[in-house]
Amino acid sequence: MLMPGVDFKIKLLTVGGKRLKFTIWDTAGQERFGTLTSSYYRGAHGIILVYDVTRRETFTNLLDIWAKEVELYSTNQECIKMLVGNKVDRDSDRAVTSEEGMALAQEHKCLFLECSAKTRENVQQCFKELTLKILEVPSLLEKGSAAVKRQILKQNQVYEAPDSGGCCS
Repeated sequence: MLMPGVDFKIKLLTVGGKRLKFTIWDTAGQERFGTLTSSYYRGAHGIILVYDVTRRETFTNLLDIWAKEVELYSTNQECIKMLVGNKVDRDSDRAVTSEEGMALAQEHKCLFLECSAKTRENVQQCFKELTLKILEVPSLLEKGSAAVKRQILKQNQVYEAPDSGGCCS
């Protein structure tokens, strides 16, 4: 059952010559569902934490709430984390600098990118970089389900899902 405030998507993507199936849980910063979202971290191979570069409180919440949740609930010690600053298309309204984002990412051992969901700048790059890092960690692949392993090993068909709009396209 899907919880209110949580969006679920499946995305097929070819990265590094491998066909992969992503199961994406978008909690959209819904703190009021915090007791439910802890289960989404369990077994995750990758986690993307997103803040709005035009709203400092979203950046602060990452440090105060989400980074702590990831540490507390993620069951894969080698889970790859990525910090993403969104809405770079609104640079004149920027409240969080790229340097601040990079510093926070380094402090929490995360990859870092900035993007714009509106213009799609760097959105695909976020998923590709995260995936390439996951593929570098054999233990993450070993911990995956049989279905995930089959998707990773299946190279005979190259397929990239058509854009479906939303955050994951």
